[in-house]
Amino acid sequence: MPINFTSLDAILDHGYDTVIDVRSPAEFAADHIPGAINLPALDNAQRAEVGTIYKQRSPFDARKIGASMVIRNVADHIDGPLKGKDGSWRPLVYCWRGGQRSGVFSTILSEIGWRAETVRGGYSTFRRLVNRMLYDTPLPYRLVLLDGFTGTAKTELLPHLAARGVQTIDLEGLARHRGSVLGDLSGGQPAQKGFETALATSLHGLDPDRPVVVEAESSKIGQINLPKSLWQAMLSAPRIVLDVPATARADYLARAYRDVISDPEALAQKLAPIRRLRGHKVVDRWIALSRQGALVDLAHALMVEHYDPAYAKSRRIDERAVIATLPSPTLDESSLASLADAIGAVVRKRG
Repeated sequence: MPINFTSLDAILDHGYDTVIDVRSPAEFAADHIPGAINLPALDNAQRAEVGTIYKQRSPFDARKIGASMVIRNVADHIDGPLKGKDGSWRPLVYCWRGGQRSGVFSTILSEIGWRAETVRGGYSTFRRLVNRMLYDTPLPYRLVLLDGFTGTAKTELLPHLAARGVQTIDLEGLARHRGSVLGDLSGGQPAQKGFETALATSLHGLDPDRPVVVEAESSKIGQINLPKSLWQAMLSAPRIVLDVPATARADYLARAYRDVISDPEALAQKLAPIRRLRGHKVVDRWIALSRQGALVDLAHALMVEHYDPAYAKSRRIDERAVIATLPSPTLDESSLASLADAIGAVVRKRG
């Protein structure tokens, strides 16, 4: 019988040797149960073909043709990725709704002698459990926001804090975006569902009795929207503010954003959306600094003329309590270590 998972903890702590996602590669790429491998019962083209037959000819023909495709694909998987599995191997198989694809796949595996099980409701069950955690119930975690002007190395401090035993969530890392107009990273962002799964998995590993440090963000990171429960928790969370002089922040930004600001053409494309806000003359001057290779000057101009005013405006409507303001004259490795020690001390005191 299919396994009925009633909580996200249960499905993430499933205990099986391997989780097999038999959906198409496109479905798998958008989102999947963490740790799953993709052994598609139907590839992208086959899934589209079967769907067309279902709509244009008949459900019976679609099932018959689809079954022959699935059986051939399963045979290839058994003779390929699964060839080395011994008789004690226990796989957990799922498809979109726990229907035909996972049923056929697991039946063949079981006939061989492997103790294969399926997920009742398939991937849809997993998505409901993620949605329940992130949208339907308040998060049970006590957040502390790491705040400060752009260029105060907030994101870079998170792994320093984790190394000191402080619980953290790197939202920009999960969203694969640096959270600004220049924040795109190579490879692009995950799908919204993929981000939510990564976030839910990260939260799953945290102790709700200890504070969790997250970087202060807006409700949207690039194209990713923060889930309601997380955003509500962030709105009421206290802040630790980093106080770093503009010169040190400019040096840091010139290093951290060098991949973007050293390419004048790419920079011009990224800055196009804010020309109306800051004016053509200002944006053209920024691009000219990039062409000159004056990256520290460019970083300073971007901070003073764009990022800092936006931050100051958000601060005026921000009612979250400041529990500590931590100054640092520079942002070299030694200074980051000292800041991490100070932040850790504040967080542990609250814990």
